[in-house]
Amino acid sequence: MILQQGLPLLYQQFTALFKKNLLLSWRNKRSTCLQLFSSFFFILVIFCIEEAMKASEASSSAYKNVTDPTLLFSPPILPCEDKFFVKLPCYDFVWSGNNSRRVTEIVSAIMANNPGRPIPTNKVQSFKGPEEVDAWFMSHPLQVPGALHFVERNATVISYGVQTNSSSEEKRGHPKFGWGFGFKEFARPAIIGKTISALKVMGPIFFLAFSMFGFVLQLGSLVTEKELKLRQAMTMMGVFDTAYWLSWLIWEGLLTFVSSLFLVLFGMMFQFDFFLKNSFFVVFLLFLLFQFNMISLAFVLSSFISKSSSATTVGFLVFLISFILQIVSATGFPYSSAYSASRRAIWSLFPPNTFSAGLKLLLDATSTPESSGISWSERAVCEGGMSTCVISVDIIYQWQVGSFLFWFVLAMYFDNIIPNASGVRKPIFYFLTPGYWTGKGGNKMEEGSIFSCIGSVPPVEHVASEDQDVLEEETLVKQQAMDGIVDPNIAVQIHGLAKTYPGTTKLGCCKCTKTSPFHAVKGLWMNIAKDQLFCMLGPNGAGKTTSISCLTGINPITGGDALIYGDSVRSSVGMSNIRKMIGVCPQFDILWDALSSEEHLHLFASIKGLPPPSINSTAEKLLADVKLTGASKVRAGSYSGGMKRRLSVAVALIGDPKLTTGMDPITRRHVWDIIQESKKGRAIILTTHSMEEADILSDRIGIMAKGRLRCIGTSIRLKSRFGTGFVATVSFTESKKDNSNASGDSHEPVKRFFNEHLKVEPADENKAFMTFVIPHDKEKLLTGFFEELENRESEFGISDIQLGLATLEEVFLNIARRAELENATTEGIMVTLDLVSGISLEIPVGARFVGIPDTESAENPSGVMVEVYWQQDGSGSMCITGHSSEMRIPQNVLVTRPPSPNALGHKGLRQAVRGIVIDL
Repeated sequence: MILQQGLPLLYQQFTALFKKNLLLSWRNKRSTCLQLFSSFFFILVIFCIEEAMKASEASSSAYKNVTDPTLLFSPPILPCEDKFFVKLPCYDFVWSGNNSRRVTEIVSAIMANNPGRPIPTNKVQSFKGPEEVDAWFMSHPLQVPGALHFVERNATVISYGVQTNSSSEEKRGHPKFGWGFGFKEFARPAIIGKTISALKVMGPIFFLAFSMFGFVLQLGSLVTEKELKLRQAMTMMGVFDTAYWLSWLIWEGLLTFVSSLFLVLFGMMFQFDFFLKNSFFVVFLLFLLFQFNMISLAFVLSSFISKSSSATTVGFLVFLISFILQIVSATGFPYSSAYSASRRAIWSLFPPNTFSAGLKLLLDATSTPESSGISWSERAVCEGGMSTCVISVDIIYQWQVGSFLFWFVLAMYFDNIIPNASGVRKPIFYFLTPGYWTGKGGNKMEEGSIFSCIGSVPPVEHVASEDQDVLEEETLVKQQAMDGIVDPNIAVQIHGLAKTYPGTTKLGCCKCTKTSPFHAVKGLWMNIAKDQLFCMLGPNGAGKTTSISCLTGINPITGGDALIYGDSVRSSVGMSNIRKMIGVCPQFDILWDALSSEEHLHLFASIKGLPPPSINSTAEKLLADVKLTGASKVRAGSYSGGMKRRLSVAVALIGDPKLTTGMDPITRRHVWDIIQESKKGRAIILTTHSMEEADILSDRIGIMAKGRLRCIGTSIRLKSRFGTGFVATVSFTESKKDNSNASGDSHEPVKRFFNEHLKVEPADENKAFMTFVIPHDKEKLLTGFFEELENRESEFGISDIQLGLATLEEVFLNIARRAELENATTEGIMVTLDLVSGISLEIPVGARFVGIPDTESAENPSGVMVEVYWQQDGSGSMCITGHSSEMRIPQNVLVTRPPSPNALGHKGLRQAVRGIVIDL
């Protein structure tokens, strides 16, 4: 099948990714509607606030002429008889200034308008001036509470004063003596002009909040695809970065266009002058360009965020910063001649700043009923004239376009230099290399943060393998490479593949963190043939996943090379060709929950470059192969684990790849059938933790440990070489006698027969069967032994005899244990083995047979040993599960004396002694 290339492939990928974004938005209707129609809510809230303000203004006297204001608070002048200290006859009050007609009228109004009761004239005394009042006070003590003094200054001013009656010295300052005062507003004319606009006060913050919805949703979508490694999956399929970013930009641009359009239309519908008087295109373009700026800002921030849960937090933080800066912008900073152009340039790079400045211009242009707003032809006009012009709507547009391009280019740059989900990035100055622009050699990758100093990578020390099969494989591959032989039957040639994660120095605020280099893969040499399934086994941290990541281009290799159908993984051109011919079924299902299986296959087929006419038929065939035809329209989020795994296998087989790499497919018979059928015409590399799966599916098996290939060959070959031996199971006929001793004396002849001929004891026994493990060195005796055993079946009461090899699980554990022992011996990693006898032995991790020091005797000159049983825990580390009973050490084994406990530096009451590692 000929795949699409060049511009046709770019366009095909773009349309497929655009459709993906459309479907995801359509399936997530709540978020999409919120992004499109939230403007209606904000406009409605502003409208309600505006109407409430108008209603408040209608009931206020601030917009009316007030000549005689209403008294706001006025306690009455009480009768003088109600006073506590008073002499009769008494008066309610006295006053001075009776020589003025206007003053007399004021006092008459006070008496007539006294709350609760008019004051009679016989309860008031008048005088000409304050001196007469003082004289009257002295001659009439405690007959009046106080006096009012009025002085007519001119035709418009009358001053007054209040005097309390202090003629009685002993009564001065009594707490129950006081005056009440009333208040009223001044007479004033009505306020003329437009009232405060709710849109001007609340609009900027509401419009900013409206724009944040799309910003946060876009940021969350980008980070989610990165967090779930969906972006990485598309990269492995060969997606162009240009197609990926353009699909997001165009789709979000369409949503932005519609949401900005709705905002302006809703504003016009509610009859706001801001939307009616200003030109439609002037207002619409301001909102549109601002939201485009926020899209590019979301692109930038997505490079720094790895968790989708953080997207909302970052969005709120951006909104908070924007709100604070909006308050600063309201003061006119920095868009005035008092500030330098450099300050304006830096300030304008943050999109909300220019947006706030544009809103201020448009709001000011419609602040009064006489204002006509800004038309399209007036967008370049400044308020202060062209001579002092530093800001206009047209200049705002220019800044918005410039800042959009700035942030978009910066997003592309950060996307390349910030480490991806695999910790890989391009060099900081990658764009300066000619290979980046020519497409040849421009895929050089680095690892680690851009804020860390990467140390030199130490070379991997070549260690010749002790395994003969691995050594022969390495020799063959090296010879083919030296001779330039291209074997047409070989799909993958791995030439000394090495991967080292360099040590880094991370510079923090107060400390410097250093990490040592780690050799994940230490020189891998092997061939993988066509039409075969090669199974790569190994414990956690063995280097399996790293090797496959290097083959698929996820991680750059440190040393060596790998050729996949003749293309090198070190070359950008080669890697581009490789991605077209490989399929990857990752360890965990990388799928969109909102897309169906059919939509997944259409998307990845388009990214792969399949011709459009063949995509439907290819998807239908793959769905039929993995038995998902009936669920092709169902969203993957509702699939079971097995269905998701089958869909992942179908995705890996898109485009009939020549090489398929897979990690940990689930143990399901149907998936096995798919893998078996898929071997035809391609090579498959499978990594798995299921030994049963590896045993059934693989044509060849390689077991890795500690970054090195430890053994390679067929399943039978590995079992025969690394298993404990042959496993013989003897089943017995049902006894008619009393079965109380069935597993004892009745089967003793069989036990003696095995012991006399093969020197083995039962590994497991009960009344129905016995299991014996026969070492490989007894293989020559087996033919005659089993012939005699069959002849004596009736004598021993045997119903069936089965002979097989050790399990692959046992082989795997033996290889992993040996690798751990090798590493523990080199690095001095010891664990304590507590024997039943009470002795504690210090032994290296992975040691199987361990001698006990100081157990030699005349009958047993070599001493005593135990067999240690190991298994892997959940994290893949080797741990002790038990040990055998003590047994003699064979005499032909060389025993090395361990150092004394004092030399080991043991302290404490209970000291462990160093055990003797014995290799049998």
